[in-house]
Amino acid sequence: MSETETARSPLELEEADAYSQYLLHSPTEVAFVLRNAMQKGCMMTVYFDMGQSFFLTSLLQVTPKGIVLDYGSDEDTNRRALKAGRLICTTSVDKVKVQFALDSLSLVNHEGSPAFFSPLPANLLRLQRREYFRVSTPIANPLKCEIQVSTETGGITAQQIPLLDISAGGMGLMAAVDQAQYFGRGSVFRNCVLTLPDDGPIKVDLEVRNLFEVTTRNGSRYFRVGCEFLDLPGLLLTMIQRYITRLERERKARISGLE
Repeated sequence: MSETETARSPLELEEADAYSQYLLHSPTEVAFVLRNAMQKGCMMTVYFDMGQSFFLTSLLQVTPKGIVLDYGSDEDTNRRALKAGRLICTTSVDKVKVQFALDSLSLVNHEGSPAFFSPLPANLLRLQRREYFRVSTPIANPLKCEIQVSTETGGITAQQIPLLDISAGGMGLMAAVDQAQYFGRGSVFRNCVLTLPDDGPIKVDLEVRNLFEVTTRNGSRYFRVGCEFLDLPGLLLTMIQRYITRLERERKARISGLE
């Protein structure tokens, strides 16, 4: 899959392999979460056209057969949404991120007003904030992770891969085109060395959950390698969370300085 940096999707549901443990598949559980969102009046963003278009809505009705969504405020967007083949809905319920996909929307009349209808989603992603909060790592002086990979000749070589982002659950790596060959989905790498500022090098085990090509605005290419931490000890998790907190604090300070 290829995409531009300006069109990169922030939706974890598009990386379902990496978040499969947080997917609900039971129709009863899915309906329960959606009814809760409806009762709390949660606003929902619906993305379509590969994330290029979206509209704001809310749930009006949830039944075993499907859901009814409030009609959007822009008629042109509504028409395009009705023609869309796949839509992703995202909201937050009690500080828990909720995402689900719809195959299509149809126009219905709900209590005298137009509305959208879709069958109940087949699954639903629920992510606690601590599970999904991800921050971008510095670009000017990037963190790097040293990973031992196998070569075609059967040898072992160390690859230094810059980080794109990091969370308590894993990290995104920026692999050069010639490095992508080492990172098949499901590949496991042991004793990878990640050097955190102030804490020094730590060793982590990684599993590759997804891999896709990215083309930047100037035409250069790289591969984003999404990795999950395996059996991360509590002490190392604390160190990583401390680093994430520091990055977020620095980001907010920069924003405040520009205001």
